[in-house]
Amino acid sequence: MSIFYWIIIGLVAGWLATQILGGRGGLLYNLAVGLVGAIVGGFLFEKLNLHVMPDFWGNLITATIGAIVFLLIWRAIRRA
Repeated sequence: MSIFYWIIIGLVAGWLATQILGGRGGLLYNLAVGLVGAIVGGFLFEKLNLHVMPDFWGNLITATIGAIVFLLIWRAIRRA
């Protein structure tokens, strides 16, 4: 998978996560959240033995769920 593909997935997943949870973020913020979310989502899905289609939509779902989990943990840490 090319780096360009991961950047697109990261941008969309980061944007979706910030839209779902509320908040604001710029282009770089959404990219960072989405890319970290892809890593977190991939890790969680592997540990939970969940499988999605290995295409754009499956990767987007995994990255978005991971980004949401990441943002929830990040916000909990910042409030503590």
